Amino acid sequence: MRRSAATWRLLSAFCLLPNAHRSLLTAFFLLLTAHCSLLTVQAQPGVPQPNSPLYGARPGSGPVSSGLPTVLKKVGIDQRLNEQIPLDAVFKDEQGRDVRLSQFFKGKPVVLSLVYYACPMLCNQVLNGMLGSFRQVSFNVGEQFEVVTVSFDPHETPELAAAKKNTYIKGYNRPGGAASWHFLTGDEANIKRLTEAVGFHYVWDEQTKQFAHASGIMVLTPEGKLARYFYGIDYPPRDLRLGLVEASQNKIGTPVDVLMLYCYHYDPSTGKYGAVVMNIIRLAGGVTVFLIIGLLLVLRGRSGGALTTNEVKT
Repeated sequence: MRRSAATWRLLSAFCLLPNAHRSLLTAFFLLLTAHCSLLTVQAQPGVPQPNSPLYGARPGSGPVSSGLPTVLKKVGIDQRLNEQIPLDAVFKDEQGRDVRLSQFFKGKPVVLSLVYYACPMLCNQVLNGMLGSFRQVSFNVGEQFEVVTVSFDPHETPELAAAKKNTYIKGYNRPGGAASWHFLTGDEANIKRLTEAVGFHYVWDEQTKQFAHASGIMVLTPEGKLARYFYGIDYPPRDLRLGLVEASQNKIGTPVDVLMLYCYHYDPSTGKYGAVVMNIIRLAGGVTVFLIIGLLLVLRGRSGGALTTNEVKT
């Protein structure tokens, strides 16, 4: 009943508006409706998305016959959301010094990638995707977040890590990148602890003399807990930014990011942020009511001013 009464009051007020104002308000409603409809279409579930995971388990998906070679059936990424990684695991940095993972968790979220530096193709694509996303977000490596890249090949050396780091730090070309994007190597025991903790499965393919592995990156909280997984080799800057904001528990970012997180939620099955249609509709409805009230107050003020002027002239 209250909604009906409020609706009738709005309709009555609309009918009392001058023709010019009614036309303007009608055009506004049409544009708002078209905008909400477009968002709804874009957010429909089941629509194929680019760079969705090639490997990696999806919740409730069950075993699927893929026809992949046997070696590829053993690789993938299992999500371990909210699980703790071993911060006491020891690796070597680019200078060959022993470092613990805990040294890189300094009150900021961390982007983690698992690659091997001699990889002829996929790992470079992962690193290129990270670089492209880092260059498009306003957050800076070292200021709002840290980056840790770890080789899962125990035979790789700090010298190889240093050469790879040099390439990508030059490409990033922002202050703080060299000190906060870390390229690590390690022994088999510590590599296994880390890869098992994050659910990263890989195997050595003797036939091709290469590692078979999936592609993706993870975002961790400042405490070292897995917060988000992003699959593939392309990481949309919006998704990465929202993932970092959530991992930091809103300690970084702006009020706009908070508003975006109201409209977009993380979907673990795709590793992407998708629009929440009902939240967008609620937000659009609230903005509409606010604009209508503001417009009515402005028009009422003008009408009152016109009546006062007429009374003075009389």
